[in-house]
Amino acid sequence: MIRLSELKLPLSALPVDVRRAADAPAETDDDRGPIQHPVPALRLLAAQTLGVAPAELTDVHVFKRSFDARQADIRAVYIVDVALRTPTQEKALLAAHPAHPHIQPTPDMAYQPPVQAPAHVPLRPVVVGFGPCGIFAALMLAHMGFKPIVLERGRAVRERTQDTWRLWRKHVLTPESNVQFGEGGAGTFSDGKLWSQIRDPRHLGRKVMEEFVKAGAPADILFEAHPHIGTFKLVKVVEALRAQIIALGGEVRFEQRVTDIEVVQVNGQRHLRGLTVLDTATGQVQTLRADQAILALGHSARDTFAMLHERGVALQAKAFSVGFRIEHPQGLIDRALWGRHAGSPVLGAAAYKLVHHAQNGRAVYSFCMCPGGTVVAATSEPGRVVTNGMSQYSRNERNANAGMVVGIEPADFPQEVADFHMGFDPLDAVRYAQEAIDLRAIDPHAVHPLAGINLQRTLEAQAFELGGGNYDAPGQLVGDFIAGRPSTAFGQVLPSYKPGVKLGDLHAALPAYAIAALQEALPAFGKKIKGFDLPDAVLTGVETRTSSPLRMPRGEDFQSTNTQGLYPGGEGAGYAGGILSAAVDGIKLAEAVALASP
Repeated sequence: MIRLSELKLPLSALPVDVRRAADAPAETDDDRGPIQHPVPALRLLAAQTLGVAPAELTDVHVFKRSFDARQADIRAVYIVDVALRTPTQEKALLAAHPAHPHIQPTPDMAYQPPVQAPAHVPLRPVVVGFGPCGIFAALMLAHMGFKPIVLERGRAVRERTQDTWRLWRKHVLTPESNVQFGEGGAGTFSDGKLWSQIRDPRHLGRKVMEEFVKAGAPADILFEAHPHIGTFKLVKVVEALRAQIIALGGEVRFEQRVTDIEVVQVNGQRHLRGLTVLDTATGQVQTLRADQAILALGHSARDTFAMLHERGVALQAKAFSVGFRIEHPQGLIDRALWGRHAGSPVLGAAAYKLVHHAQNGRAVYSFCMCPGGTVVAATSEPGRVVTNGMSQYSRNERNANAGMVVGIEPADFPQEVADFHMGFDPLDAVRYAQEAIDLRAIDPHAVHPLAGINLQRTLEAQAFELGGGNYDAPGQLVGDFIAGRPSTAFGQVLPSYKPGVKLGDLHAALPAYAIAALQEALPAFGKKIKGFDLPDAVLTGVETRTSSPLRMPRGEDFQSTNTQGLYPGGEGAGYAGGILSAAVDGIKLAEAVALASP
């Protein structure tokens, strides 16, 4: 087949059902039929591009669709794959356009597993964590016949949803079952974005999308330029993926937290030999024999990171970002970005992506933008407040929200004894601080691998106090934040964060360099998007879980650089940033485990 890109059609050429209402009620979202593509118009346009008669095209398949609203009239932009009557014709046409950027051979995107398990697997591989990385690691291992055992510290997704709503509605946190922990991972309570900028020469992202659709996700994620699922749909998809794993002989065990690992020396090398597992529902502890364990922990498994550090597994501090959530009326963003097209049922809720390089050297950027979404309480530890954003498939809530975050480096992480006391128990704090001193004695620039966790915990504890000590979040109006004065009353923008927002002064919520960078960035963003620095827009704090604060280094075989049998991956290990990239990493981990299995 031949892939043609940049095929543009006016909206009038699209079937009526494509021009569906963007503000369809959430409860009717699942009832929408599949989107119909303007195949006759695309066939004609493709034939004109190739210089052949439309009848010569035996198949026209839409690969991607986006919209261009930069001109007076919105146009749909398509990438299509077309087939001609014979392969010889296709080869001749490709040869006639050897350097054409929009006429290329269609790549083979079919997934081929590297190996199949033997009839008898001597020791089943273990997957620790059941977010996107763990789900797809387990799914691929199951498809290859390895019957993995999955250990998830949280609860199944429906029970987890109830626990999460308990925090949002009643101020009650369940530490092992919340936005961060439980079936589906942190991405379950997000916008459900399914695009990534990772290099993907093997088209593993396409494999992820196809598995999502097989599990019940809307088929339009296969062709939308910026696909997303939304929380409610993700719940059903995750359950269906779990059912597939079990049907293929895998096991998924909930409320199972790995509290220790057994490591032995073999020929001078460290090797995994087992896992200690706590059943958090019953309190029972068991040892699970394991030579291969995929660590798909997520970015908030701080106690597990500390345990791995204690057991000598290689960890490194890494950069991440901190900041606030910002909320505007979605209509304001739509008008600023779409102009007269704002409210178009085709375009839906507008999204943005912003970056500003502040004079103090810090980068400020938008993170996890959620059109028509809500800000949610995302803490996983008592006495701390964390924000995140989420939206449903319909994206029809009144506010747009995004993280406004500032990049920080390991050199910014506090490492003194008093600093570690903010984030760890007293005995651990003293020990980690001494470790940091010893590291700096060898290398003045060395940073303790857990120092980033300490900074996160410190900021989250401060936010808890600023919010009133009951899981309400501290907030401030953008105009007051820029002017450096406390806020006392909401204006035209009402925050969506539950359980609630306590207005005040956010300047104490982040390091001074981050506050200065944000105060400079917001007016600059207002010049890029009219109204972005709206005085009544609301900032809610704090956003600290943008990515993992550490990395678990691994080799080309995907195993820990100093502990054979441990396969760190996904967001928690520093190798992904979002649902799609984490799922792709899970596939790679599964392949590595399968290829290394005896």
